[in-house]
Amino acid sequence: MQQMLKQAQKMQQQIAKAQAELAEAEVTGTAGGGLVTAVVAGSGEVKTIKIDPKAVDPDDVETLEDLVVAALHNASEAARALTEQKMGPVAGGMGGFGLPGF
Repeated sequence: MQQMLKQAQKMQQQIAKAQAELAEAEVTGTAGGGLVTAVVAGSGEVKTIKIDPKAVDPDDVETLEDLVVAALHNASEAARALTEQKMGPVAGGMGGFGLPGF
């Protein structure tokens, strides 16, 4: 029982460390060959959107909207991959404890 508690405490520390690293991390997503760039925190929070003036066409707003969505999606996928990379080893070790969601 003592060993199991030590293991759980170690995993809790690993999770806290991984969450802190994710909060500080930033990933970038692009669309349209770099016409639109989105920067997202590892937590998923959108930090910035950059739009190249060449992407702005008043007669074709839909394309710009699609590029923004695509850049955000690309950045979100990168954030998800980073989360899996940071949390995967920790969460994988929790299966033996029968914790839901891990």
